[in-house]
Amino acid sequence: MRNLWIFISKYNAIILFFVFFFISLGILINNNSYQRASSWNSSNELVAKQYQKINEFKNYLRLREINDSLATENSRLHNLLPQLDSASLSNQTKKITDTVYRQQYRYLTAEVINNSINQKNNYLTINKGSNDGIKQGMGVIGPNGVVGIVLNVSPKYATIQSLLHNDTRISASLSTTKAFGSLVWGEGNFNSQFAILQDVPNHIKVKKGEKVITSGYSLFPAGINIGRVVETDLKGGNNFLNIKVILSTNFASLSYVYVITDGGAREKEQLESLNKKE
Repeated sequence: MRNLWIFISKYNAIILFFVFFFISLGILINNNSYQRASSWNSSNELVAKQYQKINEFKNYLRLREINDSLATENSRLHNLLPQLDSASLSNQTKKITDTVYRQQYRYLTAEVINNSINQKNNYLTINKGSNDGIKQGMGVIGPNGVVGIVLNVSPKYATIQSLLHNDTRISASLSTTKAFGSLVWGEGNFNSQFAILQDVPNHIKVKKGEKVITSGYSLFPAGINIGRVVETDLKGGNNFLNIKVILSTNFASLSYVYVITDGGAREKEQLESLNKKE
């Protein structure tokens, strides 16, 4: 015991330095959503590998549920094939000459190895990264709809800023009127099943049960499912609607997602950058 006190008194400055260092680091991570995401989700590949091992065990226990989900998704894709064949037959010229248009969007499958849904700012980690062509800012969807946006990328892993995040904004539209606005989550209600569609003019007639889809004005192709309208009301003091949407994606059971690669993104960015110079 005497030797211990001698050691502590001799090196007390160094010990106090490390104690306060780790306390301050913990405060920084816990109170800064970006730092927390970078520290716990994408930057540390060792942590990501542990997530993957745990997720493999969980998926083994959920094989029946995962297989049912994949079967449903395959059925949906098969149902779309006749529509694609019909469109091809009715527009043979576009099929032959406009290959860039047909291949603008590609979808890369990735496995979800970590996921949060109970925080104010939620993230997912997937087992694909820059080695697979994934870049920051790409859109991510699941079998049933929009999931989020790629935030951080390492060679083998990537972190997704979930739709269930205060800073996530998705350009969305109503399927019948095509009126569009910004889909946000939170707004005092942190339920993983619901989001709010804002900035839709109040003269637009909105029906309960109406489908809400991506508008095509952001990272996502137009027409991707987001959810359905469950409630509408007027926001106080302006002329826009607050539309409550039940999300089509069940974030609690996500196993696989699709990262969207936009072949025309670079050309679009270069063109829009010219406007900023004017």
